Amino acid sequence: MAKRADIGSKRLISLAPNAWVQWVTGNPQVRASELLDAEFQWISRESDVIVKAYSPEHQEFLILNELQLRYSQAMPKRMRNYVALAEEKYDLSAYPVLINILPPPATVTIENCYESEFMGLKAYQDYRVINLWEVDADLVLAQPLTSLLPFVPILFGGGSEPKLRSAVQALRADQTLNQLEPLLAFFASFVLAMQRGLGGFPHERLHQEEIPLIQQIMRWDMTVLRESPWYQEILQEGVAQGIEQGIEQGIEQGIEQGIEQGIEQGIEQGIQQERRGSLERILKLRFSEIPLEISLRIQALTLEQLEELMAIALTVNSLDEFSEQLRM
Repeated sequence: MAKRADIGSKRLISLAPNAWVQWVTGNPQVRASELLDAEFQWISRESDVIVKAYSPEHQEFLILNELQLRYSQAMPKRMRNYVALAEEKYDLSAYPVLINILPPPATVTIENCYESEFMGLKAYQDYRVINLWEVDADLVLAQPLTSLLPFVPILFGGGSEPKLRSAVQALRADQTLNQLEPLLAFFASFVLAMQRGLGGFPHERLHQEEIPLIQQIMRWDMTVLRESPWYQEILQEGVAQGIEQGIEQGIEQGIEQGIEQGIEQGIEQGIQQERRGSLERILKLRFSEIPLEISLRIQALTLEQLEELMAIALTVNSLDEFSEQLRM
């Protein structure tokens, strides 16, 4: 059996733990001692990583790392619970950090603390917030911060060809980092998709003519990408949209059977919609533009056909060759 790819939060932090803890704390004297178990009785997620750290000033303490694809309004309470459980389990003070990978909608405010009051009793918890789209790509490439290299396209100023090439070169310079290159390519293509459909990121943008560049200078590997928790989250967003559409269809029919059928259809439609988008993005990354005829044919494909053609799209030498496979 092939070894499972590991490109989650714990893997990224373990690549250069000292550089990571110094970056998140802003303290060059902090050193990482070990990565601890982040599983608690009530809370356990791949995005949680606990590092036992040491500094001359603070002695031993915990750094609680929460890497989120997108900020949610439930995070302040989650961070408060996370700190309490970690301090109870390890009997050490904690420095909690929330790292947001992608920006939330403009209507959402990112909070850096939890506070509540009930019957005159108050609860409060600070935590540090790091938004990757505000982090300077030049600083990451100069140090380099190995753990952040796959996120270069998201970082401030990270969308230019020289920055992308520098990130690829840094990953290829170390054989232990080869599984991270598909993640870099994925985030680069995702940024492009966001820019087309949702207005993109509030910093330097990848340009239309740079679409083929991603395929030319970066290695794609869907087997590796499917092991990424962030790829799965983005995939799940498409499924969730399908569920919402299905519920609406069911309510309009006004009967319980309609609701159930609507949800089932919505889930399938959501998955199919995500697969169609992924297939078209792969083709655009490799061959720039897609003829209307091919795009229309893709819209009519079943989920099984889409899965087969995604693998074919990564290996064919031309759009004509892909088109022949599409007609079969």
